[in-house]
Order: sequence, then C-alpha cells, then structure tokens
Amino acid sequence: MSAASVEQPFDADEPFSLTAIADEIMERHPGYRVEIIGGHLLVTPSPDAPHARALTKLMRPFIAAGLDDGETEVLQSVAIKLPTGAEDYCIPDLVVVDADIDDHFIENNAYDPVCFRLVLEVTSGNWRDDLKTKVGAYAEAKVPVYLVVDRKHQRLHVLTEPAGSEYANHRVHAPGETVTLPDSIGAEVALDVEQIIRAGQKKAD
Repeated sequence: MSAASVEQPFDADEPFSLTAIADEIMERHPGYRVEIIGGHLLVTPSPDAPHARALTKLMRPFIAAGLDDGETEVLQSVAIKLPTGAEDYCIPDLVVVDADIDDHFIENNAYDPVCFRLVLEVTSGNWRDDLKTKVGAYAEAKVPVYLVVDRKHQRLHVLTEPAGSEYANHRVHAPGETVTLPDSIGAEVALDVEQIIRAGQKKAD
C-alpha cells in the first residue's frame, strides 16, 4: 500500500520566507490578521463587533477635525513597513497618514513609515502585543503618535516622542477624561475616553 502524498506549502529549494507563511495563514484562515515583528509571526483572529464599534466611534472625531481631507487621510488596516527586520510589517487598526501615501508603497501592501502621523490599535486577546511588542516596533519606525485602546483594562494609552525602541512620553487615561492629541497629526482632536471604552465593550443584555 503506497503512502499518500503530503502537500508541502513551500518548495524546499526556495529560501525560507515568513511573508510566504503569513500569506498561507491568511489564505487558509480568511479574516485573520498576520503581522511580522522582529522575525516573529503575530496572528490575530477576526475582530469582534465591539472592536469594530470602537473603531467607528474613533474615526468620527478624526474625520470631524478634517483629517480625512486635504493633506491627510484616515484609514483602516493599512500595513506599515517596519525597520525591525527585512520582512517586518504591522497592520494597525486605524491610521492617520499623509495624503500622498500611494507614493510611499514599498512591497506586500506595506507603506513607508515616513507617511504615518498616527497609528492606533484596539486590543483583542493579544493585548500584550499591542502594549509591549508593537510599542518598540512603532517607536523604531518613528511613528510620532501611537494610541492603544486597552479594552481589557479599560484605559487609553497615548505614546509620543519616539526614541530608539521606546516612546519617551507614555500617558495612560481612564474613563471620565478627555484627551487632546498632539497637533502634529494635522489638527486638534479631542477623544472622550469613556465613550471609546464603552463602545469597545459587549452590549449588556
């Protein structure tokens, strides 16, 4: 009885590629987000409805401030090329970018970090990655402002002034506070922490 053939996803003669593995995972698991940071794969399942709801609430003040017109755009799930490794990239939940982002395409749907003014993550089960791993990655990419909506601990983190592999300024805000973001993003934006955190929680029955 002959053995059944085993399908190999990659040719043994081809150089090892994390990007190819990431593509394979996304093809087999539609809706999953796969990122590469420091030569490691980060795999995140499809977001839940409260995650998406928080993003909708967050987009409104940025758009109302005029950041989706003129010199900037407000976009979701746009990949940023990272300097932490040859294949490294992240896919933030929300970004504020220069309007000429199309001119900064690098490869694999990732763009040069020079055109990113702000990146934002809404945590899921992988909240430690957003609060640790990605902090260093975005700092090394010199992203001026990094926001984290920490749904687990119900806090909003605002990180500014990237310096090496960390941010020199890291402030944590609780519900009841209003946070005004640095005007380096292109306009004055004030965020109601309670509204954002509430949107990211499951609705009560």
